Amino acid sequence: MRDLNYQLKKLCRQCREGSYATQVKRERMLTLMANQLHELGYRGMTARSLKPKHVEALVERWFGQELSIGTIKNRMAVIRWWSHKVDKQNVVARANEHYGIPDRRFVTNESKAKTVTPLELGKVRDEHVRTSLELQQAFGLRREEAIKFQPSFADRGDHILLKASWTKGGKERVIPVRTEGQRIVLDRARRLAGFGSLIPSHRNYVHQLRIYEGNTLRAGLSRMHGLRHAYAQNRYTELTGWKPPVNGGPDSKSLSPEQREIDREARLTISRELGHEREAVSTAYLGR
Repeated sequence: MRDLNYQLKKLCRQCREGSYATQVKRERMLTLMANQLHELGYRGMTARSLKPKHVEALVERWFGQELSIGTIKNRMAVIRWWSHKVDKQNVVARANEHYGIPDRRFVTNESKAKTVTPLELGKVRDEHVRTSLELQQAFGLRREEAIKFQPSFADRGDHILLKASWTKGGKERVIPVRTEGQRIVLDRARRLAGFGSLIPSHRNYVHQLRIYEGNTLRAGLSRMHGLRHAYAQNRYTELTGWKPPVNGGPDSKSLSPEQREIDREARLTISRELGHEREAVSTAYLGR
């Protein structure tokens, strides 16, 4: 293994910020970058060898591959993480515009919502995976949150409480239990998991994640992040009384001052329930 690849892997193992999924993606991106730098002719690098020319070469390559702006921005965030960990923050420009990377717009007029029908769920053989999918749909959970979900801890009656160790960013989160359907899913999860989580006792998270991926693939299910979009859109209609823009509802410009305040409060609520800090992120789910 080349020095750069080895040292970046070691750095990832020593600095485990974020969820497990975030850590895995970060390590994969850094491995890809190390390989690309080698292919670009930068040999004998170490983790502390990072220079502005390396960043610029990578960005130029990514543009040449016609990657999406979102993908390039995600990779830039990982480069900044790398530079921070080796105390070389100054080699990366503070603004992405320096590299010709435009702002990514969260506003969309296309709904990415997905639902899973009982018939589709029936094709999922693993009962724990099936229940995780139900939780994703009922509460807008991320995949990792739904896999690590421990009903005996989370179920607080009128709301669920997600542990910091389950969530992206490592922050506890509260989501209300509002419907009979949510209560049915929670009770079913509790009967299945007992005092444990939706990871069977003979498996760990990595193993269960692979089981999840295999089961959903065989059942013909993909893009399950769309369950969060569906949750957000249904919640918006419930809180405001009208559909979100991505579902044909009124855009923000056509709302009255009173409606704009209702819209703002609804977006803040939904952002918090989905585990985001900023109201602006809601536009990715709802449009504007």
